Amino acid sequence: MTQEGIISRVAGPVISAKNMRGTRMYELVRVGTERLIGEIIGLDEDTATIQVYEETGGVTPGEKVIPTGIPLSVELGPGLLGNIYDGIQRPLDLIKVQMGDFIKRGVEVPALERDKKWDFTPVAKKGETMGPGDILGVVQETKTIEHRILVPPDVAGKVVDISSKGKYTIEQTIAKIKTAEGVKEIQMLQKWPVRIGRPYAKKLDPSVPLITGQRVIDTFFPVAKGGTAAIPGPFGSGKTVVQQLLAKWADADIIVYIGCGERGNEMADVLREFPALEDPKTGEPLMNRTILIANTSNMPVAARDASVYTGMTLAEYYRDMGYDVALMADSTSRWAEAMREISGRLEEMPGEEGYPAYLASRLADFYERSGRAILHGKGEKVGSISVIGAVSPPGGDFSEPVTQNTLRITKVFWALDADLANKRHFPAINWLQSYSLYVDHVKDWWHKEVGAKWGEMRNEAMRLLQKESELQEIVQLVGPDTLPASDQAALDGAKSIREGFLMQNAFHKVDTYCPKEKQYRMLEILLKFNELMYKAIQKGASIGKIREMPVKDKLARMSTVPDAEYQKQFEEIEKEMAAQFREMEG
Repeated sequence: MTQEGIISRVAGPVISAKNMRGTRMYELVRVGTERLIGEIIGLDEDTATIQVYEETGGVTPGEKVIPTGIPLSVELGPGLLGNIYDGIQRPLDLIKVQMGDFIKRGVEVPALERDKKWDFTPVAKKGETMGPGDILGVVQETKTIEHRILVPPDVAGKVVDISSKGKYTIEQTIAKIKTAEGVKEIQMLQKWPVRIGRPYAKKLDPSVPLITGQRVIDTFFPVAKGGTAAIPGPFGSGKTVVQQLLAKWADADIIVYIGCGERGNEMADVLREFPALEDPKTGEPLMNRTILIANTSNMPVAARDASVYTGMTLAEYYRDMGYDVALMADSTSRWAEAMREISGRLEEMPGEEGYPAYLASRLADFYERSGRAILHGKGEKVGSISVIGAVSPPGGDFSEPVTQNTLRITKVFWALDADLANKRHFPAINWLQSYSLYVDHVKDWWHKEVGAKWGEMRNEAMRLLQKESELQEIVQLVGPDTLPASDQAALDGAKSIREGFLMQNAFHKVDTYCPKEKQYRMLEILLKFNELMYKAIQKGASIGKIREMPVKDKLARMSTVPDAEYQKQFEEIEKEMAAQFREMEG
Protein backbone atom coordinates (compact mmCIF):
# COMPACT_ATOMS: atom_id res chain seq x y z
CA MET A 1 0.00 0.00 0.00
CA THR A 2 1.55 3.29 -1.14
CA GLN A 3 1.32 6.32 1.09
CA GLU A 4 2.29 9.96 1.02
CA GLY A 5 6.04 10.56 1.15
CA ILE A 6 7.97 13.36 2.79
CA ILE A 7 10.66 15.40 0.97
CA SER A 8 14.02 14.92 2.69
CA ARG A 9 16.40 16.63 0.22
CA VAL A 10 16.20 19.08 -2.68
CA ALA A 11 19.02 19.41 -5.25
CA GLY A 12 17.73 21.44 -8.20
CA PRO A 13 15.41 19.27 -10.31
CA VAL A 14 16.31 16.16 -8.26
CA ILE A 15 14.63 15.57 -4.88
CA SER A 16 14.71 12.70 -2.37
CA ALA A 17 11.62 11.60 -0.47
CA LYS A 18 11.22 9.18 2.42
CA ASN A 19 8.28 6.96 3.36
CA MET A 20 7.87 5.90 -0.31
CA ARG A 21 7.67 2.15 0.23
CA GLY A 22 5.32 0.51 -2.29
CA THR A 23 6.08 2.90 -5.15
CA ARG A 24 7.63 1.77 -8.44
CA MET A 25 10.36 2.96 -10.80
CA TYR A 26 9.16 5.59 -13.29
CA GLU A 27 5.94 6.17 -11.32
CA LEU A 28 4.41 9.62 -11.66
CA VAL A 29 4.25 11.64 -8.43
CA ARG A 30 3.01 15.06 -7.34
CA VAL A 31 5.60 17.03 -5.39
CA GLY A 32 5.06 19.69 -2.72
CA THR A 33 2.19 22.01 -1.98
CA GLU A 34 2.05 23.14 -5.66
CA ARG A 35 1.75 19.52 -6.86
CA LEU A 36 4.69 19.70 -9.25
CA ILE A 37 5.02 16.84 -11.74
CA GLY A 38 7.82 14.38 -11.00
CA GLU A 39 8.95 10.87 -11.91
CA ILE A 40 10.67 8.29 -9.68
CA ILE A 41 14.11 7.46 -11.16
CA GLY A 42 15.63 5.61 -8.19
CA LEU A 43 14.46 3.52 -5.21
CA ASP A 44 16.43 2.52 -2.11
CA GLU A 45 14.33 0.86 0.60
CA ASP A 46 11.74 3.52 1.49
CA THR A 47 13.65 6.45 -0.11
CA ALA A 48 12.76 7.52 -3.65
CA THR A 49 14.84 9.73 -5.93
CA ILE A 50 12.55 11.88 -8.08
CA GLN A 51 13.31 14.04 -11.09
CA VAL A 52 10.92 16.99 -11.20
CA TYR A 53 9.78 18.36 -14.56
CA GLU A 54 9.12 21.85 -13.21
CA GLU A 55 11.12 24.52 -11.41
CA THR A 56 11.72 23.44 -7.77
CA GLY A 57 12.57 26.87 -6.35
CA GLY A 58 10.87 27.29 -2.96
CA VAL A 59 10.23 23.56 -2.46
CA THR A 60 11.47 22.59 1.02
CA PRO A 61 12.10 19.39 2.99
CA GLY A 62 9.04 18.27 4.92
CA GLU A 63 6.56 18.90 2.10
CA LYS A 64 4.46 15.99 0.84
CA VAL A 65 5.03 13.75 -2.19
CA ILE A 66 1.85 12.06 -3.46
CA PRO A 67 2.26 8.88 -5.56
CA THR A 68 -0.26 8.46 -8.40
CA GLY A 69 0.21 4.70 -8.93
CA ILE A 70 0.68 5.12 -12.70
CA PRO A 71 3.83 5.64 -14.83
CA LEU A 72 4.48 8.85 -16.76
CA SER A 73 2.08 8.37 -19.67
CA VAL A 74 0.67 10.24 -22.67
CA GLU A 75 -2.94 10.58 -23.72
CA LEU A 76 -3.70 9.11 -27.15
CA GLY A 77 -6.76 9.82 -29.25
CA PRO A 78 -8.30 12.23 -31.78
CA GLY A 79 -7.13 15.82 -31.34
CA LEU A 80 -3.38 15.26 -31.17
CA LEU A 81 -2.66 16.62 -34.66
CA GLY A 82 -2.22 20.36 -34.90
CA ASN A 83 -1.41 20.67 -31.20
CA ILE A 84 1.62 22.23 -29.54
CA TYR A 85 2.63 20.44 -26.31
CA ASP A 86 5.34 20.90 -23.75
CA GLY A 87 7.70 18.08 -22.75
CA ILE A 88 5.09 16.32 -20.57
CA GLN A 89 2.20 16.71 -23.03
CA ARG A 90 0.50 19.77 -21.59
CA PRO A 91 -1.28 21.71 -24.41
CA LEU A 92 0.38 25.12 -24.58
CA ASP A 93 -2.40 26.84 -26.56
CA LEU A 94 -5.03 25.76 -24.03
CA ILE A 95 -2.85 26.83 -21.09
CA LYS A 96 -2.22 30.21 -22.75
CA VAL A 97 -5.98 30.81 -23.04
CA GLN A 98 -6.40 30.07 -19.32
CA MET A 99 -3.26 31.71 -17.90
CA GLY A 100 -1.69 34.03 -20.47
CA ASP A 101 1.95 33.89 -21.58
CA PHE A 102 3.37 32.47 -18.35
CA ILE A 103 2.59 28.96 -17.11
CA LYS A 104 2.17 28.54 -13.39
CA ARG A 105 3.84 25.60 -11.70
CA GLY A 106 1.79 22.48 -11.05
CA VAL A 107 -0.80 23.34 -13.71
CA GLU A 108 -3.04 20.37 -14.53
CA VAL A 109 -4.62 20.58 -18.00
CA PRO A 110 -5.63 17.44 -19.95
CA ALA A 111 -3.70 16.88 -23.19
CA LEU A 112 -6.89 16.23 -25.17
CA GLU A 113 -10.15 18.19 -25.00
CA ARG A 114 -12.80 16.29 -23.05
CA ASP A 115 -15.85 18.21 -24.28
CA LYS A 116 -15.21 18.15 -28.04
CA LYS A 117 -17.32 15.66 -29.98
CA TRP A 118 -15.88 13.68 -32.89
CA ASP A 119 -17.69 12.01 -35.80
CA PHE A 120 -17.17 8.30 -35.14
CA THR A 121 -17.85 5.71 -37.86
CA PRO A 122 -17.78 2.07 -36.67
CA VAL A 123 -15.83 -0.53 -38.67
CA ALA A 124 -16.13 -3.53 -36.33
CA LYS A 125 -19.41 -5.44 -36.04
CA LYS A 126 -21.17 -6.85 -33.00
CA GLY A 127 -20.17 -10.48 -32.43
CA GLU A 128 -16.88 -10.10 -34.29
CA THR A 129 -13.72 -11.41 -32.63
CA MET A 130 -11.12 -8.63 -32.31
CA GLY A 131 -7.49 -8.56 -31.20
CA PRO A 132 -4.76 -5.98 -30.52
CA GLY A 133 -4.41 -3.45 -33.34
CA ASP A 134 -7.74 -4.26 -35.04
CA ILE A 135 -9.69 -1.20 -36.17
CA LEU A 136 -12.89 -0.57 -34.18
CA GLY A 137 -13.83 2.58 -36.05
CA VAL A 138 -12.52 5.74 -37.70
CA VAL A 139 -12.65 9.48 -37.03
CA GLN A 140 -11.75 12.14 -39.61
CA GLU A 141 -9.27 13.96 -37.36
CA THR A 142 -8.25 16.56 -39.97
CA LYS A 143 -9.16 17.01 -43.65
CA THR A 144 -6.20 14.85 -44.68
CA ILE A 145 -5.74 12.33 -41.83
CA GLU A 146 -8.17 9.57 -40.86
CA HIS A 147 -7.73 8.61 -37.20
CA ARG A 148 -8.17 4.87 -36.67
CA ILE A 149 -9.45 3.79 -33.25
CA LEU A 150 -7.58 0.58 -32.48
CA VAL A 151 -8.15 -2.23 -30.00
CA PRO A 152 -5.54 -1.61 -27.22
CA PRO A 153 -2.47 -3.92 -27.22
CA ASP A 154 -3.63 -5.78 -24.09
CA VAL A 155 -7.24 -6.46 -25.15
CA ALA A 156 -8.64 -9.38 -27.20
CA GLY A 157 -12.09 -10.92 -27.37
CA LYS A 158 -15.57 -10.71 -28.87
CA VAL A 159 -17.34 -7.39 -29.54
CA VAL A 160 -20.52 -7.40 -27.47
CA ASP A 161 -21.43 -3.78 -28.24
CA ILE A 162 -20.28 -1.14 -30.71
CA SER A 163 -21.58 2.44 -30.97
CA SER A 164 -23.47 3.49 -34.08
CA LYS A 165 -22.25 6.28 -36.37
CA GLY A 166 -22.47 9.60 -34.55
CA LYS A 167 -20.74 12.25 -32.47
CA TYR A 168 -18.93 11.20 -29.27
CA THR A 169 -16.44 12.65 -26.82
CA ILE A 170 -13.14 10.80 -26.30
CA GLU A 171 -14.28 9.62 -22.84
CA GLN A 172 -17.54 8.03 -23.99
CA THR A 173 -17.56 4.24 -24.41
CA ILE A 174 -17.62 3.35 -28.12
CA ALA A 175 -17.23 -0.44 -27.80
CA LYS A 176 -17.43 -3.29 -25.29
CA ILE A 177 -15.22 -6.34 -25.76
CA LYS A 178 -15.71 -9.56 -23.81
CA THR A 179 -12.26 -10.80 -22.80
CA ALA A 180 -11.02 -13.68 -20.61
CA GLU A 181 -10.93 -11.24 -17.67
CA GLY A 182 -14.41 -9.84 -18.28
CA VAL A 183 -16.03 -7.13 -20.39
CA LYS A 184 -13.69 -4.23 -21.28
CA GLU A 185 -15.11 -0.83 -22.17
CA ILE A 186 -13.16 0.92 -24.93
CA GLN A 187 -13.04 4.69 -25.33
CA MET A 188 -11.37 6.79 -28.03
CA LEU A 189 -9.05 8.07 -25.27
CA GLN A 190 -6.24 5.65 -24.45
CA LYS A 191 -3.05 6.04 -22.40
CA TRP A 192 0.43 4.59 -22.83
CA PRO A 193 3.61 4.84 -20.66
CA VAL A 194 6.24 6.86 -22.53
CA ARG A 195 9.25 4.71 -21.62
CA ILE A 196 7.79 1.48 -23.04
CA GLY A 197 7.76 0.99 -26.81
CA ARG A 198 4.40 0.02 -28.34
CA PRO A 199 4.38 -3.54 -29.76
CA TYR A 200 4.36 -4.54 -33.45
CA ALA A 201 4.19 -7.91 -35.26
CA LYS A 202 7.42 -7.93 -37.27
CA LYS A 203 10.16 -5.45 -38.16
CA LEU A 204 10.93 -5.10 -41.88
CA ASP A 205 14.22 -4.47 -43.63
CA PRO A 206 14.76 -0.79 -44.57
CA SER A 207 14.31 -1.25 -48.34
CA VAL A 208 12.15 1.77 -49.27
CA PRO A 209 13.75 5.26 -49.30
CA LEU A 210 12.18 8.24 -47.53
CA ILE A 211 12.03 10.66 -50.45
CA THR A 212 12.73 14.21 -49.23
CA GLY A 213 13.05 16.17 -52.47
CA GLN A 214 16.57 17.26 -51.44
CA ARG A 215 18.98 16.01 -54.12
CA VAL A 216 22.04 15.67 -51.88
CA ILE A 217 20.01 13.49 -49.51
CA ASP A 218 17.91 11.37 -51.89
CA THR A 219 20.60 10.63 -54.47
CA PHE A 220 23.82 10.77 -52.49
CA PHE A 221 22.99 9.97 -48.85
CA PRO A 222 19.48 8.44 -48.74
CA VAL A 223 17.60 7.54 -45.58
CA ALA A 224 15.16 4.61 -45.62
CA LYS A 225 11.61 4.70 -44.30
CA GLY A 226 11.96 3.52 -40.72
CA GLY A 227 15.61 4.56 -40.75
CA THR A 228 17.70 6.78 -38.49
CA ALA A 229 19.76 9.81 -39.48
CA ALA A 230 21.92 12.32 -37.63
CA ILE A 231 22.51 15.94 -38.66
CA PRO A 232 25.50 17.24 -36.70
CA GLY A 233 26.79 20.72 -37.35
CA PRO A 234 28.09 23.86 -35.69
CA PHE A 235 25.92 26.87 -34.87
CA GLY A 236 24.58 28.57 -38.01
CA SER A 237 25.21 25.68 -40.41
CA GLY A 238 21.52 25.05 -41.06
CA LYS A 239 20.40 22.10 -38.86
CA THR A 240 17.00 23.58 -38.03
CA VAL A 241 16.40 24.71 -41.63
CA VAL A 242 17.15 21.21 -42.97
CA GLN A 243 14.81 19.62 -40.41
CA GLN A 244 12.03 22.06 -41.24
CA LEU A 245 12.48 21.34 -44.97
CA LEU A 246 12.31 17.61 -44.31
CA ALA A 247 9.21 18.10 -42.17
CA LYS A 248 7.56 19.96 -45.05
CA TRP A 249 8.61 17.78 -47.98
CA ALA A 250 9.50 14.27 -46.69
CA ASP A 251 7.38 11.39 -47.96
CA ALA A 252 5.70 10.89 -44.57
CA ASP A 253 2.04 11.06 -43.50
CA ILE A 254 2.60 12.44 -39.98
CA ILE A 255 5.31 14.76 -38.62
CA VAL A 256 6.32 14.84 -34.94
CA TYR A 257 8.72 17.73 -34.26
CA ILE A 258 10.44 17.71 -30.86
CA GLY A 259 12.26 20.81 -29.67
CA CYS A 260 14.16 19.12 -26.84
CA GLY A 261 15.82 22.16 -25.32
CA GLU A 262 16.96 24.04 -28.42
CA ARG A 263 17.62 27.79 -28.09
CA GLY A 264 14.52 29.80 -27.33
CA ASN A 265 14.66 31.95 -30.46
CA GLU A 266 14.93 28.89 -32.75
CA MET A 267 12.00 27.13 -31.06
CA ALA A 268 10.01 30.37 -31.23
CA ASP A 269 10.65 30.45 -35.01
CA VAL A 270 9.32 26.88 -35.34
CA LEU A 271 6.20 27.70 -33.29
CA ARG A 272 5.60 30.82 -35.37
CA GLU A 273 6.36 29.38 -38.82
CA PHE A 274 4.86 25.87 -38.71
CA PRO A 275 1.23 26.95 -38.19
CA ALA A 276 1.61 29.30 -41.19
CA LEU A 277 3.17 26.70 -43.55
CA GLU A 278 1.08 25.18 -46.31
CA ASP A 279 1.27 21.43 -46.90
CA PRO A 280 2.49 21.22 -50.54
CA LYS A 281 0.81 17.82 -51.00
CA THR A 282 -2.73 18.87 -50.01
CA GLY A 283 -2.81 22.67 -49.90
CA GLU A 284 -4.04 22.44 -46.29
CA PRO A 285 -2.05 23.87 -43.33
CA LEU A 286 0.98 21.67 -42.56
CA MET A 287 -0.09 21.62 -38.88
CA ASN A 288 -3.03 19.37 -39.91
CA ARG A 289 -0.58 16.44 -39.92
CA THR A 290 1.98 17.74 -37.42
CA ILE A 291 2.46 17.52 -33.65
CA LEU A 292 4.89 20.00 -32.07
CA ILE A 293 6.54 19.34 -28.72
CA ALA A 294 8.37 22.32 -27.22
CA ASN A 295 10.01 22.75 -23.86
CA THR A 296 8.70 25.93 -22.30
CA SER A 297 11.26 28.42 -21.02
CA ASN A 298 10.35 27.91 -17.35
CA MET A 299 10.75 24.12 -17.48
CA PRO A 300 14.05 22.76 -16.15
CA VAL A 301 16.39 20.49 -18.07
CA ALA A 302 14.72 17.29 -16.79
CA ALA A 303 11.76 18.03 -19.08
CA ARG A 304 14.01 17.53 -22.11
CA ASP A 305 14.29 13.88 -21.11
CA ALA A 306 10.50 13.50 -21.02
CA SER A 307 9.94 15.37 -24.31
CA VAL A 308 11.97 12.84 -26.32
CA TYR A 309 9.96 9.87 -25.01
CA THR A 310 6.66 11.77 -25.30
CA GLY A 311 7.33 12.47 -28.98
CA MET A 312 8.37 8.90 -29.72
CA THR A 313 5.24 7.45 -28.08
CA LEU A 314 2.97 9.76 -30.13
CA ALA A 315 4.87 8.68 -33.27
CA GLU A 316 4.38 4.99 -32.40
CA TYR A 317 0.64 5.57 -31.93
CA TYR A 318 0.22 6.86 -35.50
CA ARG A 319 2.60 4.19 -36.85
CA ASP A 320 0.25 1.57 -35.36
CA MET A 321 -2.56 2.97 -37.53
CA GLY A 322 -0.45 2.18 -40.61
CA TYR A 323 1.03 5.63 -41.24
CA ASP A 324 4.58 6.63 -42.14
CA VAL A 325 5.81 9.00 -39.43
CA ALA A 326 8.86 11.28 -39.56
CA LEU A 327 10.17 12.32 -36.14
CA MET A 328 12.51 15.33 -35.90
CA ALA A 329 14.49 15.77 -32.67
CA ASP A 330 16.17 19.18 -32.38
CA SER A 331 18.58 18.76 -30.78
CA THR A 332 19.63 15.58 -28.97
CA SER A 333 22.71 17.39 -27.62
CA ARG A 334 20.44 19.40 -25.29
CA TRP A 335 18.82 16.16 -24.16
CA ALA A 336 22.29 14.71 -23.43
CA GLU A 337 23.17 17.86 -21.45
CA ALA A 338 20.05 17.30 -19.36
CA MET A 339 21.20 13.73 -18.67
CA ARG A 340 24.60 15.10 -17.64
CA GLU A 341 23.05 17.56 -15.20
CA ILE A 342 20.71 14.97 -13.64
CA SER A 343 23.60 12.50 -13.39
CA GLY A 344 25.68 15.15 -11.58
CA ARG A 345 22.85 15.84 -9.14
CA LEU A 346 22.64 12.10 -8.44
CA GLU A 347 26.41 12.11 -7.75
CA GLU A 348 27.00 9.31 -10.28
CA MET A 349 30.47 8.48 -11.61
CA PRO A 350 30.89 10.63 -14.76
CA GLY A 351 32.03 9.30 -18.12
CA GLU A 352 33.75 11.20 -20.93
CA GLU A 353 33.37 15.02 -20.72
CA GLY A 354 31.10 14.61 -17.68
CA TYR A 355 28.33 12.76 -19.53
CA PRO A 356 26.89 9.74 -17.72
CA ALA A 357 28.31 6.32 -18.52
CA TYR A 358 24.89 5.24 -19.83
CA LEU A 359 24.72 8.01 -22.50
CA ALA A 360 25.16 5.54 -25.39
CA SER A 361 22.51 3.11 -24.12
CA ARG A 362 19.95 5.91 -23.60
CA LEU A 363 20.54 7.21 -27.15
CA ALA A 364 20.30 3.66 -28.52
CA ASP A 365 17.02 2.99 -26.65
CA PHE A 366 15.52 6.07 -28.31
CA TYR A 367 16.72 5.46 -31.87
CA GLU A 368 15.89 1.74 -31.73
CA ARG A 369 12.20 2.55 -31.36
CA SER A 370 12.31 3.64 -35.02
CA GLY A 371 11.71 1.19 -37.86
CA ARG A 372 9.34 0.01 -40.55
CA ALA A 373 7.10 -2.80 -39.32
CA ILE A 374 4.18 -5.09 -40.03
CA LEU A 375 1.68 -4.15 -37.34
CA HIS A 376 -0.77 -6.06 -35.17
CA GLY A 377 -4.30 -6.29 -36.49
CA LYS A 378 -6.29 -7.78 -39.37
CA GLY A 379 -4.92 -7.19 -42.86
CA GLU A 380 -1.27 -6.49 -43.48
CA LYS A 381 -0.85 -2.98 -42.08
CA VAL A 382 2.63 -1.52 -42.51
CA GLY A 383 3.81 1.63 -40.72
CA SER A 384 7.13 3.30 -40.09
CA ILE A 385 8.92 5.80 -37.85
CA SER A 386 11.92 7.55 -39.40
CA VAL A 387 14.00 9.43 -36.82
CA ILE A 388 16.12 12.41 -37.82
CA GLY A 389 18.10 13.80 -34.90
CA ALA A 390 20.05 17.05 -34.98
CA VAL A 391 23.23 17.15 -32.93
CA SER A 392 24.88 20.41 -31.79
CA PRO A 393 28.54 19.64 -31.06
CA PRO A 394 30.28 22.57 -29.33
CA GLY A 395 32.39 24.41 -31.89
CA GLY A 396 31.47 21.86 -34.55
CA ASP A 397 33.75 19.24 -32.94
CA PHE A 398 32.45 15.89 -34.22
CA SER A 399 34.76 13.97 -31.87
CA GLU A 400 32.71 14.90 -28.77
CA PRO A 401 30.75 12.08 -27.02
CA VAL A 402 27.19 12.86 -28.15
CA THR A 403 28.11 13.01 -31.85
CA GLN A 404 30.30 9.89 -31.67
CA ASN A 405 27.69 7.83 -29.82
CA THR A 406 24.98 8.99 -32.22
CA LEU A 407 27.13 7.94 -35.19
CA ARG A 408 27.48 4.44 -33.78
CA ILE A 409 23.70 4.08 -33.62
CA THR A 410 22.34 5.92 -36.68
CA LYS A 411 22.85 4.67 -40.22
CA VAL A 412 22.98 8.05 -41.98
CA PHE A 413 25.39 10.90 -41.26
CA TRP A 414 24.67 14.28 -42.85
CA ALA A 415 27.69 16.34 -41.76
CA LEU A 416 26.90 20.05 -41.95
CA ASP A 417 29.87 22.26 -42.80
CA ALA A 418 30.17 25.86 -41.60
CA ASP A 419 32.50 26.69 -44.54
CA LEU A 420 29.87 25.56 -47.05
CA ALA A 421 27.21 27.55 -45.18
CA ASN A 422 29.44 30.64 -45.30
CA LYS A 423 29.81 30.16 -49.07
CA ARG A 424 25.98 30.12 -49.33
CA HIS A 425 26.01 26.47 -50.39
CA PHE A 426 22.73 25.00 -49.17
CA PRO A 427 22.08 22.38 -47.92
CA ALA A 428 25.55 22.65 -46.32
CA ILE A 429 26.01 18.84 -46.23
CA ASN A 430 29.67 17.98 -46.73
CA TRP A 431 29.75 15.25 -49.40
CA LEU A 432 33.19 14.00 -48.35
CA GLN A 433 32.37 13.58 -44.64
CA SER A 434 28.78 12.33 -44.96
CA TYR A 435 27.65 8.77 -45.59
CA SER A 436 24.58 6.52 -45.74
CA LEU A 437 24.55 2.82 -44.86
CA TYR A 438 21.16 2.47 -46.58
CA VAL A 439 22.52 2.88 -50.15
CA ASP A 440 22.70 -0.88 -50.82
CA HIS A 441 19.30 -1.42 -49.16
CA VAL A 442 17.44 1.12 -51.33
CA LYS A 443 19.40 0.55 -54.56
CA ASP A 444 16.95 -2.06 -55.89
CA TRP A 445 14.01 0.31 -55.26
CA TRP A 446 15.72 3.12 -57.20
CA HIS A 447 16.63 0.80 -60.07
CA LYS A 448 13.08 -0.53 -60.29
CA GLU A 449 11.10 2.69 -59.69
CA VAL A 450 13.32 5.40 -61.22
CA GLY A 451 16.28 4.25 -63.35
CA ALA A 452 18.58 1.26 -63.80
CA LYS A 453 21.78 3.35 -63.69
CA TRP A 454 21.16 5.04 -60.31
CA GLY A 455 23.90 3.22 -58.37
CA GLU A 456 26.41 3.52 -61.20
CA MET A 457 25.75 7.26 -61.65
CA ARG A 458 25.95 7.95 -57.93
CA ASN A 459 29.34 6.20 -57.73
CA GLU A 460 30.67 8.13 -60.73
CA ALA A 461 29.54 11.48 -59.27
CA MET A 462 31.14 10.64 -55.90
CA ARG A 463 34.36 9.64 -57.73
CA LEU A 464 34.44 13.03 -59.47
CA LEU A 465 33.92 14.94 -56.21
CA GLN A 466 36.66 12.88 -54.53
CA LYS A 467 39.00 13.59 -57.47
CA GLU A 468 38.30 17.32 -57.13
CA SER A 469 39.26 17.21 -53.46
CA GLU A 470 42.57 15.54 -54.31
CA LEU A 471 43.34 18.06 -57.08
CA GLN A 472 42.50 21.08 -54.88
CA GLU A 473 45.76 20.70 -52.97
CA ILE A 474 47.76 20.99 -56.23
CA VAL A 475 45.58 23.87 -57.44
CA GLN A 476 46.28 25.85 -54.25
CA LEU A 477 50.01 25.46 -54.82
CA VAL A 478 50.41 26.02 -58.59
CA GLY A 479 47.01 27.21 -59.87
CA PRO A 480 44.47 25.39 -62.08
CA ASP A 481 46.00 26.42 -65.43
CA THR A 482 49.11 24.27 -64.89
CA LEU A 483 47.04 21.07 -64.63
CA PRO A 484 46.71 18.79 -67.67
CA ALA A 485 43.48 19.22 -69.64
CA SER A 486 41.99 15.94 -68.30
CA ASP A 487 42.41 17.12 -64.70
CA GLN A 488 40.95 20.53 -65.54
CA ALA A 489 37.98 18.67 -67.05
CA ALA A 490 37.61 16.70 -63.79
CA LEU A 491 37.51 19.98 -61.84
CA ASP A 492 34.87 21.39 -64.23
CA GLY A 493 32.80 18.21 -63.98
CA ALA A 494 32.87 18.24 -60.18
CA LYS A 495 31.99 21.94 -60.11
CA SER A 496 28.94 21.34 -62.33
CA ILE A 497 27.74 18.62 -59.91
CA ARG A 498 28.40 20.81 -56.85
CA GLU A 499 26.69 23.91 -58.19
CA GLY A 500 24.12 22.41 -60.55
CA PHE A 501 23.04 19.39 -58.51
CA LEU A 502 24.08 19.48 -54.83
CA MET A 503 23.12 23.13 -54.23
CA GLN A 504 19.41 23.71 -53.78
CA ASN A 505 17.54 26.95 -53.10
CA ALA A 506 15.07 26.39 -50.26
CA PHE A 507 13.25 29.64 -51.09
CA HIS A 508 12.83 29.04 -54.86
CA LYS A 509 9.30 27.81 -55.64
CA VAL A 510 10.60 25.14 -58.07
CA ASP A 511 14.02 24.27 -56.65
CA THR A 512 12.86 23.82 -53.03
CA TYR A 513 11.63 20.30 -53.94
CA CYS A 514 13.06 18.09 -56.68
CA PRO A 515 11.11 14.93 -57.69
CA LYS A 516 13.14 11.71 -57.76
CA GLU A 517 12.75 11.27 -61.55
CA LYS A 518 14.00 14.81 -62.17
CA GLN A 519 17.00 14.20 -59.86
CA TYR A 520 17.90 11.12 -61.87
CA ARG A 521 17.69 12.93 -65.24
CA MET A 522 19.70 15.94 -63.97
CA LEU A 523 22.57 13.75 -62.80
CA GLU A 524 22.39 11.66 -65.98
CA ILE A 525 22.75 14.75 -68.19
CA LEU A 526 25.57 16.28 -66.08
CA LEU A 527 27.54 13.01 -66.23
CA LYS A 528 26.85 12.70 -69.99
CA PHE A 529 28.30 16.19 -70.50
CA ASN A 530 31.35 15.14 -68.48
CA GLU A 531 31.79 12.02 -70.63
CA LEU A 532 31.53 14.00 -73.89
CA MET A 533 33.98 16.58 -72.51
CA TYR A 534 36.61 13.87 -71.84
CA LYS A 535 36.18 12.42 -75.36
CA ALA A 536 36.49 15.87 -76.94
CA ILE A 537 39.70 16.62 -75.00
CA GLN A 538 41.20 13.28 -76.08
CA LYS A 539 40.52 14.31 -79.69
CA GLY A 540 42.37 17.61 -79.13
CA ALA A 541 39.55 20.02 -78.18
CA SER A 542 40.43 23.05 -76.05
CA ILE A 543 39.15 23.14 -72.45
CA GLY A 544 38.66 26.90 -72.90
CA LYS A 545 36.26 26.37 -75.83
CA ILE A 546 34.33 23.74 -73.87
CA ARG A 547 33.86 26.24 -71.02
CA GLU A 548 32.37 28.74 -73.50
CA MET A 549 29.76 26.32 -74.87
CA PRO A 550 26.26 27.94 -74.85
CA VAL A 551 24.66 24.80 -73.42
CA LYS A 552 26.59 25.19 -70.13
CA ASP A 553 24.23 27.97 -69.01
CA LYS A 554 21.22 25.70 -69.55
CA LEU A 555 22.94 22.89 -67.61
CA ALA A 556 23.45 25.24 -64.65
CA ARG A 557 19.76 26.21 -64.67
CA MET A 558 18.25 22.70 -64.91
CA SER A 559 17.20 22.78 -61.25
CA THR A 560 14.81 25.70 -61.85
CA VAL A 561 13.02 24.12 -64.82
CA PRO A 562 9.36 23.59 -63.74
CA ASP A 563 8.51 19.99 -62.90
CA ALA A 564 5.80 19.83 -65.59
CA GLU A 565 8.27 20.86 -68.34
CA TYR A 566 11.56 19.22 -67.36
CA GLN A 567 11.26 16.09 -69.52
CA LYS A 568 10.85 18.04 -72.75
CA GLN A 569 13.44 20.70 -71.87
CA PHE A 570 16.02 18.14 -70.68
CA GLU A 571 15.70 16.24 -73.99
CA GLU A 572 16.34 19.50 -75.86
CA ILE A 573 19.39 20.20 -73.66
CA GLU A 574 20.77 16.72 -74.45
CA LYS A 575 20.33 17.28 -78.21
CA GLU A 576 22.00 20.72 -78.03
CA MET A 577 24.85 19.27 -75.99
CA ALA A 578 25.52 16.49 -78.52
CA ALA A 579 25.25 18.90 -81.46
CA GLN A 580 27.69 21.44 -79.95
CA PHE A 581 30.28 18.72 -79.20
CA ARG A 582 29.95 17.36 -82.77
CA GLU A 583 30.45 20.86 -84.12
CA MET A 584 33.56 21.34 -81.96
CA GLU A 585 35.09 18.03 -83.05
CA GLY A 586 34.24 18.71 -86.69
